[in-house]
Amino acid sequence: MAALKVTQTRSAIGTKPKQRGTLRALGLGRIGRSNVLPDRPEIRGMLNKVPHLVTVEETD
Repeated sequence: MAALKVTQTRSAIGTKPKQRGTLRALGLGRIGRSNVLPDRPEIRGMLNKVPHLVTVEETD
């Protein structure tokens, strides 16, 4: 099953509360922190809410 490696690249300071909550739900909280998540529509939707704060790499 495919997976996504998500890394936070920018600070959440000054962002809206919903965006900060989305980062928390993705398992992120600090710049440079990474998390490997399954490639599902729910996760893709969350990533579409914060594309300016994270980078995404597809892994196997």
